[in-house]
Amino acid sequence: MGQMGKAVRAILLVCALASCGAREFSPPRDLENACAIVAERPRYLAAMRATERKWGIPVPVQMATIHQESKFVGNARTPLQWSLGVIPMGRQSSAYGYVQALDATWEEYLRETGNDGARRENIRDATDFMGWYMDRAHRRLGIPKGDARNQYLAYHEGLTGYARQSYRAKPWLMTIAGSVATRAERYDAQLRACRRR
Repeated sequence: MGQMGKAVRAILLVCALASCGAREFSPPRDLENACAIVAERPRYLAAMRATERKWGIPVPVQMATIHQESKFVGNARTPLQWSLGVIPMGRQSSAYGYVQALDATWEEYLRETGNDGARRENIRDATDFMGWYMDRAHRRLGIPKGDARNQYLAYHEGLTGYARQSYRAKPWLMTIAGSVATRAERYDAQLRACRRR
């Protein structure tokens, strides 16, 4: 093979790898069906099972929370804020990645776990973070690990906010937490039906 052929093959390989990386951040096609999600992205299930083994957070609770936080978009960010409708003023918060972890909370996770190379856009690291956080909610606040509704409220409000019951002043958040719980139940039933648990 000539130099030109080798160069073309190298370019094609780089393009193929780049397209794989781009797809890493796109959501699965069918977010309503847990079996379809894990069939399309088996590494998601592997990551969530590892988190369930390590931290005790059930796979459906993780899946429903990720659905709510990022719709499984690996590099999800909060929307930009605008001044006068045209001047960008930064993002609503530092939340980023599959689990929308804030910078400060992510730094705390890195310090406590020693998982220095962890990235919020990596599904395995993201689910491990979620397991770590929800395990803390269980130990400090007594929230059962399988209680998707209250785990989500603590995840959204922070452990201190949950303890103060700040969510009671947010009817919209209570509705969302109920939806997360319903989705976790549905995902659980779907995973059992397709024997992916």
